[in-house]
Amino acid sequence: MTPSPARRELGAFIRAKREAMPPVETAGRRRTPGLRREEAASRCGLSATLYTWLEQGRDISLTARTLALLADGLDLTLAERAYLFELGQRHDPESPPPPPIPAPVPEIVLKSLSAIQTPAYLLDSSFTARGWNQPAISLFTPWHESREPNLLRFVFLIPAARTFICDWEQSARRLVAEFRAETGHTQNNPNQLHLLDQLRQESREFLALWNARDVQAKKGGERSFQHPEKGVLRYTQLNFLYEGQERHRLIMLHTSAQPGN
Repeated sequence: MTPSPARRELGAFIRAKREAMPPVETAGRRRTPGLRREEAASRCGLSATLYTWLEQGRDISLTARTLALLADGLDLTLAERAYLFELGQRHDPESPPPPPIPAPVPEIVLKSLSAIQTPAYLLDSSFTARGWNQPAISLFTPWHESREPNLLRFVFLIPAARTFICDWEQSARRLVAEFRAETGHTQNNPNQLHLLDQLRQESREFLALWNARDVQAKKGGERSFQHPEKGVLRYTQLNFLYEGQERHRLIMLHTSAQPGN
């Protein structure tokens, strides 16, 4: 019986993860990279026969427990674990529930954006943009066009951010320190926790900065951007906190002296 495409992919996937794991130190040369099948099976708490059948893509009965043992034994990331369960067509009992829908932004706060002449946008407690005025859309063209509303995800996961934001490394470090300070005000916020899980899995740079545990209040200051059409633009950023059902920050940028002026 010919294995299904999903089972063939599952087998190829776990084989690739096995071969990428550090080999067990043994005397003599090893002919295969990473772990042997028997070693991987032992780590997963599965029989060598069952593990071999899985790598071969056989259409054998699969349970959520078997997939969980594979995920744990092969040290899969959250994204890799989710992919494994999708291929196995089973529900992961440990998958976290989706984060709740953020509370609606008060209308008066959104209206304030259009009344501001300089670039201005609104961030919620997870640093997701909840509103922009037209000058902000024009300034933050790479961010807006990326269709990634979260500032942290844009900075760490969208390549265009590294060109757009001058002094990217310094800005990224400051942003993570500001976000850690924000999480102290809203502990156990499910949206923040969900975002943290994603970023720690998807960005090694974010993980390193987060583990540094720097904390910094969001004070604003000088900001510089390499606009794709207008060149280097310099601003002074101001932040205003709105305390309602959820914390929101109104970010305003006032033009600073431009190069050559």
